[in-house]
Amino acid sequence: MINQRIKYLIMGLFICAAVSFAGVSCMQYFTSQTGSYIDMETLELVQKEQPEKGDTIATVKTTVGDIKFVLYPEYAPKMVEKFTTLAESGYYDNTYVFNSEPGVYFSAGSPLKNGDLDENKPEGTEEWEQELHQNLWPFRGALCSLSTGEEGGFWKKLKGESKVLNGSRFMVVNSSEFTDELKEQLAEQNQTLADEFIELGGIPAIAQKITVFGQTYEGFDVIDKLTSLEVDKTEDGLNIPIEDIMIETIEISTYSGN
Repeated sequence: MINQRIKYLIMGLFICAAVSFAGVSCMQYFTSQTGSYIDMETLELVQKEQPEKGDTIATVKTTVGDIKFVLYPEYAPKMVEKFTTLAESGYYDNTYVFNSEPGVYFSAGSPLKNGDLDENKPEGTEEWEQELHQNLWPFRGALCSLSTGEEGGFWKKLKGESKVLNGSRFMVVNSSEFTDELKEQLAEQNQTLADEFIELGGIPAIAQKITVFGQTYEGFDVIDKLTSLEVDKTEDGLNIPIEDIMIETIEISTYSGN
C-alpha cells in the first residue's frame, strides 16, 4: 500500500499544480509555520545566476539522461547536508522516479517503484525540519525536498507552532501552465515575482511551502523527458511511470567553471 504520508503530499502537490492561485498567500507577506517575511528590498533571485567556481553541485544520473544542479547550503544547510551525505553513501543508487505529473514535476529517490520507503531504511534518512528562504522559489528546474509529515498536534498547528518535516525523496519542478487568468492573479500578489515566474516557469502555488535546495543549470531537456512519461495513474493519485525510470547515481562535486 502507498505510504499514507507521501500519498497525501503528492496528491496535494498535484492539486496545487492543477488549480489556480486562489490558495496562494500574498508573496510579500505570507503565513508559514516559520513566520517568514519576504523583504523585497533584499530579495536575491539566486536561481537565475550561473554557478560559480567552487560551488557545490549534484549530478543526478538517470536512465534517460543527466541533470546538473547547483546546491544552496547557505540557504538550506540541513537539507543540503542530508542530501549530499545520502548521495555520497550511495543511498540514491538505483532508486526510482516514482511519480511524473505531465509537464509539471517529477518525484524521485524512492527505493520502491510505488514511492514507499524501504522498511530497512538507514537511520537519519527522514524527518528533518523544513527550510524556507526568501531567495529560493519553485522556479522551473528547482530541486525540492518532499515533506514526510508534520510534528505537533492540532493545537500547535492552529497556533503555527508545528513543524513540517522533510525526507530523502525529492521533486524537480518543470512548470504549471500560465494562462492569462493565472498571470493576472499572480500579478495581483506581487508583480516582481509574477514577472519572474512567467519568464522562468515553475509552480507558484507551492512558493514558500516546500524546501527548495538546488537549481538546474544543465539538463532541462531531461526534466522535460521525465515529465512526459507514459504513466499508470493509481487510485491514490500517483502517476507511476510504466517503464522503470531509475536514478542510477547522484554525484556530488564542485563546479569547475568549465
